[in-house]
Amino acid sequence: MSYAHGTKQERLPVWLRRPLATPGRANAVEGLLGELRLNTVCQSAKCPNRGECYSSGTATFLIMGDACTRGCRFCAVDTRKPTPLDADEPARIAEAAHRMELSHVVVTAVTRDDLEDGGAAHFVAVIEALRVAVPGATIEVLTSDFGGRTVSVDAVVDARPDVFGHNLETVPRLYPGVRPGAEYRRSLGVLARARERCSESGTAELPTKSGLMLGLGETPAEVVEVIRDLREVGCELLTLGQYLRPSPAHLPVAGFVEPAVFEELAREARVLGFAAVASTPFVRSSYHAKELAAAAHF
Repeated sequence: MSYAHGTKQERLPVWLRRPLATPGRANAVEGLLGELRLNTVCQSAKCPNRGECYSSGTATFLIMGDACTRGCRFCAVDTRKPTPLDADEPARIAEAAHRMELSHVVVTAVTRDDLEDGGAAHFVAVIEALRVAVPGATIEVLTSDFGGRTVSVDAVVDARPDVFGHNLETVPRLYPGVRPGAEYRRSLGVLARARERCSESGTAELPTKSGLMLGLGETPAEVVEVIRDLREVGCELLTLGQYLRPSPAHLPVAGFVEPAVFEELAREARVLGFAAVASTPFVRSSYHAKELAAAAHF
């Protein structure tokens, strides 16, 4: 297997080579998603774990269309003018979760800076539909920064998902080149606000989750500083994974991080107090999300 690293084809390091997933339930999952006209981040973001997840009967739903209003240089999701929200989408996602017999449902979204609330009300509608269709399931959301709108964060928190996630993606120094349109402190503020809202409303604390990609040019020391920042705002779940370039139009990989480094960063995170950490090259935000949440004993 070759990989576009920089300007030439280079072979992936041995720890990033693995056999293809067995078919399992993949065809059934793909057929159901097509039938219900649903997007997944697995497909839109070209996730390397798609085969494994589909084969095991899971998927991460991508709501509010397949076009993003931002142009993050690591992300395979298309950047173009989005279509109007589909009011029937929450019901179709709920139906899919029911038919897939999901016990842990992960919902993420494209960034919709064109919407007054950033799409918060749509998140709420999806959560409410899932509560009816799969009442025994836990629900995890991975939101955008909503453009810094506190009221939008509050709306999603008030809908009471079981896990509230927002990814920092990389270290502060790399934000201008990796996440144009985003701000490091604003993203930290989203996670802080989720916890603050619970305190204000007198409801039980809502576990928060974040993730970073490694291999974009960061140093281990910078990653540790981000991990510390996340703990300072009460983040309890952490994912760390290797960035893989989705196309020649995206940022090149600055380096392939060895598994031992992932293990050391995981140890550091646990020492700092994270309830659960997933830190290996193939980890993505929603990869084995159910198991990560369970490991935290929420």
